[in-house]
Amino acid sequence: MEIDQYKQLTKKSEIRRKPRTKPLPKATEKYLEAEETLFQELEENLIGYRRKFQFESTRNWRFDFYIVKLNLLIEIVGSPWAVGRGGKKIANSFNKYDLAEDMGYKIERFHPDSILSGHVINWIKEQLESSENGTDQTISTNRLDRSS
Repeated sequence: MEIDQYKQLTKKSEIRRKPRTKPLPKATEKYLEAEETLFQELEENLIGYRRKFQFESTRNWRFDFYIVKLNLLIEIVGSPWAVGRGGKKIANSFNKYDLAEDMGYKIERFHPDSILSGHVINWIKEQLESSENGTDQTISTNRLDRSS
């Protein structure tokens, strides 16, 4: 029986087919440009990293970059793996951050503009230098003792 004939006899409309799974979210153009820039800067400066790092194999959670020496996970805002809009996505991403911190990783989120301007690679270099020197302090050691 053809569709038109079926519609006339039953007075029902055609069944609409919906895809059963949603496609993965798309990355923004700015994100793609920032990711490629950070990749090239890490390569040029010979900084050990892993791209699209999945810290737990049972979950589909990924971070854009993992800086090995710093044990640092980097997520670029606008990534398909970053926080989405509303409800479960935000809660899921907080679980992702909490679990990564519990496993001993440090997490940083950067806006694509800060990566494209060069602030992020400079910050990473500073972090690497301070970890090599053994000085990872937030308060200067050169301050005056004012108790006397």
